[in-house]
Amino acid sequence: MRHRIALGALVALGALTSTAAAWAHANVSPAVVLAEHDQVFTLAVPTEKEDAKTTVVTLTTPKGFDIDSFVPSPGWTRAVHGRVVTWTGGSVPTEEDATFSFLAGTSGAGDYSFSVRQTYSDGSVVDWSGPESSDTPSPVVQAVSSFGGGTSTLVYVALAVAAVALVLGLAAVLVRSGRDLA
Repeated sequence: MRHRIALGALVALGALTSTAAAWAHANVSPAVVLAEHDQVFTLAVPTEKEDAKTTVVTLTTPKGFDIDSFVPSPGWTRAVHGRVVTWTGGSVPTEEDATFSFLAGTSGAGDYSFSVRQTYSDGSVVDWSGPESSDTPSPVVQAVSSFGGGTSTLVYVALAVAAVALVLGLAAVLVRSGRDLA
């Protein structure tokens, strides 16, 4: 019985891992925020190219999205020109993310689409500015006027993923402790 549970957990974890890899793209999080309130955002840009490192990341913020201040990014130099922020000097290898955090807020409710330009050590460039259905989708933050007026699909997806992670974690702990789950 334990082997079936362990195998099931591995299959589920594999499905989540392969799905997560398919979702890899430049991301600004959190994806849903309260409008007109400052909070910390994080830009994560994956280095997906083999044998090359991410060396430059340029973020263009949409109108109505204002950055107040930045969290230091060791190893990177930052330049700000209006709504364009460029980080240079870093070196992020394949299968790792370049991450940058900042305090910002929106001017009102709505969707805020960002443009992210990623430059690799070999000179190639990826523009994360396409539609959601593209291979290089633009990061989007949804600003809402309140969290109490309804539940978005994103919330349900996040809760489902959290529940699966909790079940897999508990199953792993029980299997590791040698208890029978039946």
